[in-house]
Amino acid sequence: MARVDLTVRGGGVFGLSIAYEAARRGAKVRLVEAVRIGAGASGGLVGALSPHVPEGWNAKKAFQLDSLLMAQGFWAGVEAASGLPTGYARLGRLQPLADAAAVELARARGAGATLLWQGQAEWQVVPATGAVWEPASPSGQLVRDTLSARLHPRLAIAALAGAVRALGGAVIEGEAADEGAVVWATGVAGLAGLGAALGRKIGDGVKGQALSLRFAAEGLPQLFAGGLHVVPHADGTVAIGSTSETAFDDPQATDAQLDTLHTRAVAALPVLAGAPVVARWAGLRPRATTKAPLLAPWPGRPGHFVANGGFKIGFGMAPKVAQVMADLVLEGRDGVPEGFRLPG
Repeated sequence: MARVDLTVRGGGVFGLSIAYEAARRGAKVRLVEAVRIGAGASGGLVGALSPHVPEGWNAKKAFQLDSLLMAQGFWAGVEAASGLPTGYARLGRLQPLADAAAVELARARGAGATLLWQGQAEWQVVPATGAVWEPASPSGQLVRDTLSARLHPRLAIAALAGAVRALGGAVIEGEAADEGAVVWATGVAGLAGLGAALGRKIGDGVKGQALSLRFAAEGLPQLFAGGLHVVPHADGTVAIGSTSETAFDDPQATDAQLDTLHTRAVAALPVLAGAPVVARWAGLRPRATTKAPLLAPWPGRPGHFVANGGFKIGFGMAPKVAQVMADLVLEGRDGVPEGFRLPG
């Protein structure tokens, strides 16, 4: 590669998506991952692409909506460029409702979705049918939304890397020099490094644990019950997650908290009883102090930019993050929402 327009540091979903979008626009791209592709939070199992509730509307929710609506075309483009599957499918989501008050609130949110979701998805209250792939609902009613989608994180990461290479970019595991503009999408370590450079806390890592069961439910909607995402994947597995831990000894170790999560999932969906566990995962997810992704120039470093803080919604935000960061870095067009900028 004779010339590099953009160096992206970090082989998670933000870094790879930005590299892919830049390469798709014709930029010469080099992505550098210090450990391995998907080594951090993006190498997990769950892959729930789900919206925030359609109320209390703000720039973060509007950005997420745009990204979720872009997702089908984005991931189809990744698959076409790489020749690899991502596991993406927009199959919706079901959630139980505890009581009459929850049903009333859900109906109000449905009216909000009608106004805010641009007629491209629905949030409905529907009666429970008693089907085995349905969480028990004390009210007899469920929320069904048609915006939620799923993908397989590890497949998606591999496909993104393949797409960058297919478009003429370099994907390097190890070390390489910076050339051109530089985007730092380096997860928890990147938040710490940025905070040290700026002399203030920018964010930290929140541990998550998740597991995957061998159970064929492909084509069925994901479920959100008891605070857990239950996500059927096309490979005949169901992913369940996740914990959120701010106190821990080993960020990479699974423990009894994951066993408790498994028990809760089976209680919420008894059809999963007896399904064998095929994978367990633990890792740190980067969370900014603003609770929103950080998309910004690096103060005092001309030509350097930050894309970090995806936390639990990184895959869902990735298509829009890629678009906005490519606009900013390659074309100088700043479409970053105010709440996504670096805290003062």
